[in-house]
Amino acid sequence: MWIVHGRAVRDAARAADGPYLHELPETAESMTPEQLVTQCQKVMAHAWMVRTFIKHSDEVEDFPELMDLVRTVFDVSRALETRVADPPGYVKMLGKKLGKLRGAAEAFRTDAPTASSHTNFQQAVISMDACVEELARLLTIGRELLPLPTVMKQANSPQTGLPENPSLDDDTGEEFSSP
Repeated sequence: MWIVHGRAVRDAARAADGPYLHELPETAESMTPEQLVTQCQKVMAHAWMVRTFIKHSDEVEDFPELMDLVRTVFDVSRALETRVADPPGYVKMLGKKLGKLRGAAEAFRTDAPTASSHTNFQQAVISMDACVEELARLLTIGRELLPLPTVMKQANSPQTGLPENPSLDDDTGEEFSSP
């Protein structure tokens, strides 16, 4: 469950089932494209905080491989933020970048315990795994909510210059005969 309101953490301490806590929609039918992008951006904010923690940790000097996660989160964040106003483009870009983020999180899961056994590093690993898991779930919802156009529709558009029916002659409209 992801907390989606700023005061939810404070209120959760007061009452576990308070009005500020709720689960995200589980299906595409219960989420708008804008809500999907907003939820993804909130998850990326968590990833950004892990990035910031790693980037400014003393351990990064002795373990430069930790910077892979820093660079990857930066790359994914920058790529996604350019498409916030375009939910179909956002989902498409998330699909392209999620594998790279997953790979960096897996490497971080291996490298972090080598760098430090401190609770902050342990929590950073858990947080990155949760971010990747939630982004994958949201990507699945996004693909249901915003199906990508088919390649055939794009290939037969007037901008490509391809005929709507490639077996018809452009000049006469008659079918080509095979020699």
